Amino acid sequence: MGANESLGTKNLTTLLELSQPLSGTLNLKHSLHRVLEILERRHGVLRSMITLLNSESDLRIEASNGIPADGQRAFYRVGEGITGRVVESGKAIVVPQVSLEPMLLNRAVKRQALREEITYICVPILSGRQVIGALGVDLRFSRDRDYERSVKFFRVAACMIGQAVQVERLVEAETHRLVEENIHLREELQERYDFSHMIGNSGGMRQVYEQIAHVTGTNTTVLIRGESGTGKELVAHAIHYNSPRAKKPFVKVSCAALPDTLIESELFGYEKGAFTGAQNRKPGRFEMAEGGSLFLDEIGDLNLTTQIKMLRVIQAREFERLGSTQTVKVNVRLIAATNKDLEKAIADGTFREDLFYRLNVYTIFIPPLRERKPDVMALADHFLEKYTKEHGKSIKRISTPAIDMLMSYHWPGNVRELENAIERAVLICDGNVIHGHHLPPTLQTAEASGTVVKVSLSDAMASYEKDLIQDVLKSTRGNRSKAARLLNTTERILNYKVKKHGIDCRRFRS
Repeated sequence: MGANESLGTKNLTTLLELSQPLSGTLNLKHSLHRVLEILERRHGVLRSMITLLNSESDLRIEASNGIPADGQRAFYRVGEGITGRVVESGKAIVVPQVSLEPMLLNRAVKRQALREEITYICVPILSGRQVIGALGVDLRFSRDRDYERSVKFFRVAACMIGQAVQVERLVEAETHRLVEENIHLREELQERYDFSHMIGNSGGMRQVYEQIAHVTGTNTTVLIRGESGTGKELVAHAIHYNSPRAKKPFVKVSCAALPDTLIESELFGYEKGAFTGAQNRKPGRFEMAEGGSLFLDEIGDLNLTTQIKMLRVIQAREFERLGSTQTVKVNVRLIAATNKDLEKAIADGTFREDLFYRLNVYTIFIPPLRERKPDVMALADHFLEKYTKEHGKSIKRISTPAIDMLMSYHWPGNVRELENAIERAVLICDGNVIHGHHLPPTLQTAEASGTVVKVSLSDAMASYEKDLIQDVLKSTRGNRSKAARLLNTTERILNYKVKKHGIDCRRFRS
């Protein structure tokens, strides 16, 4: 009884030691080798090997101990030899004396040449209920060996190995999925921000496209200038995702959104203990953008202290984290954007002239939407399609009067205002056509342009009536009799309304 207790304690100690290399490992092969070494040292195993099923359903040696190099290249088929039978049946096999067992293939070890008698034990390695391999061990032959106890011990060891293999394969599968997803997302981003897909064919936008094409293949610092809402970030994306840095990070910093007390730590990072609350080292946006592009949005809002540090980074491509004296070198392409008049800011003393000249290497001016009227409808149709799909609507088009409103408005908020107007119209529209009354009040009354129009109820009703008749005539290609039926009225009344509102039916016949 005392001997059994001693053996049980020894087995438990060995299993505890085996658990250490198998838990939380990043290198499964190395861990399996350590497991076999522990079995040799603690349990008197002379030789051992772990075989795992591969994608071709062959059993290959994944780890071994005491087996020569040429033997490590051996492989087995399921059902072949002792190892193959164990994997096929899922049951352990004990060969008390290998010299008396003809089914032992001896591919990995030429046991016939050994002078001592060997006992061979092979147990299945399971992942859940599926057999994924086998653990085989050579022990010195002993007539009083308790084979049942030995098999139980090696089964537990094989179960631990199986769990480690299962975790490794799950991690590999998840890593592969994330890599594939990352590649897919990068390709999607590159396609989305390909400047050939940017919307607008006006003269001003064609010039922007040419400027983007000139600078994408370089590492030149770019300054994007334009009013708020013109699409400066979209241009920055297009520059990055069409450049050789496209597979590296694109990191954005909104200089206006971060308070002065945080901007430096966000840009340059900080060391542990640099200030109260800095419990760990934190990399800054420059380090996060290593090899890629850093987009500094609203650079005109940067405070003077940070401007000085920014100047050094642009000049030398190096900086120190807050609380550190160690210099960090970075390889980053800078893209800056602003809606401010930087020349005026320099004159006012709020922006450094030397920083301006460092940033102003290659400037792209984005024209406001009021100067690119030919692009308004192309953008409106794009946003209509986007938000119709996003909100699950079935809106087909924008009515003629609504188009007139969009084209006559001066768009102080630029493309962003147009996008918001179309999304709002999609949300409140309960039909399949966007009408003028679905657009924001500023577009309907021209209040934003300083022309306040007082609309009476009768005028508003007349405008809606004209809008509705034109939409129906457009759908019937100017056929008045069909239009009258759709409007549930007579052709005589419809003709009266057409004449009253001065609608030219010929324009809808194309």
